[in-house]
Amino acid sequence: MTGILDSFGRSINYLRISVTDRCNLRCIYCMPPEGVPQMPHGEILSYEEIRIIVQAAAELGINKIRLTGGEPLVRADLPKLIKMLSRIGGIQELSLTTNGTLLKNYALELRQAGLSRINLSLDTLKPDRFRYITRLGRLKDVLEGISAAKKAGFDPIKINAVVMQGINDDEILDFARMTCEEGCHVRFIELMPFKGMAEFVPSVEVRQRISLLGKLEPCPSITGNGPARYYRLAGAKGTIGFISPLTELPFCSRCNRIRLTPDGRLRPCLLGEDEIDLKMPLRNNASTEELRRLILKAVASKPEHHHLEGGNARPVKRKMSQIGG
Repeated sequence: MTGILDSFGRSINYLRISVTDRCNLRCIYCMPPEGVPQMPHGEILSYEEIRIIVQAAAELGINKIRLTGGEPLVRADLPKLIKMLSRIGGIQELSLTTNGTLLKNYALELRQAGLSRINLSLDTLKPDRFRYITRLGRLKDVLEGISAAKKAGFDPIKINAVVMQGINDDEILDFARMTCEEGCHVRFIELMPFKGMAEFVPSVEVRQRISLLGKLEPCPSITGNGPARYYRLAGAKGTIGFISPLTELPFCSRCNRIRLTPDGRLRPCLLGEDEIDLKMPLRNNASTEELRRLILKAVASKPEHHHLEGGNARPVKRKMSQIGG
C-alpha cells in the first residue's frame, strides 16, 4: 500500500495543487460575473516553493500530483513547474485540470515537460450555451484544445461535466455518445449545492437517462485517481463515470487526497475549513522534516466525511477558484 494512512485507514497518496486563483472564465457555478478579489502575487507560492513541498510529500508516499486553479494555464511558465515536478523521485503521475480554452497553445509543450494526463472541464457542447455558462469563453477554443492535446499524445483525456437542472441536463445523451463515437472518457459530476446556484441532478437520474442508449456495464477505473464510479456502453471505447458527492453515502470512504491552495495552505477536505499553513514555515526556512510533520498533521486531521448529506450546504469561506476544486 502506498501513501499515508489517515485516522480512518484511508491511504492518502494524491495531492492536488492549485497554482493560481485566477481564471479567464466566470462560470456561473464558480464565480460572480465580476470575478473574485485576487490574491496578491507575493502571497502565492513560487514554483520553487511548490517543488520543495512536493519533494517532502513524495518522501512520505504521495505519488500522484494534479495541478489545478483557477485556471492553471493562465499562470506564466507552467511547463517550467511541470518539468520541475516530473523530476522528483516517487511521483508516478503528474496531471492537469483545465478549462481547455488555452490548451491549444500549450498542449505539446506540456507533454514535452512531463505532464502525464489532462482532465478537461466542459459542461456543454453548444456554443451559445457555453458562452452563457462561462460568461467569457468560446467553445471553439476548447474543441481546438482537445484536438491539440490528442495530437500531442495525451490519452486518455477525461471530460468533466457538471450537470445542472434546466441548464445542460438535456445534453446528457450527447456527452454519453462521445464515449461511443469518439472514445472519450466522460464523467458526470453532481453540482455542489452552494447558495444561488442551479439545482443538481442526482447521478441515478443521469444513469437512467443514459440507459436509453443501452445498458451500462460496470468497468474498472481507468488511469487516474478519484471518486468516480465507471461504466461502459456496449461497444464503446470510452467510459462514463459518475462523481456523486451528494447522493453516494460512502462517497468519502474512498478519498485519497489532500489539497494545497495557491497561498500555501494544506486543506485536508475540500468542504472543510481546516487548513495548515506551509507557506510561513517554508519562508522561515523550515526543514524538510518540519514540512513532513505538517503534511502528516494535515492527513491525520482529515474528517471521516463531508457535511453535504441530503443536499445541505454549509458556507465555505474560500471560493472554489481559491481551493482548486
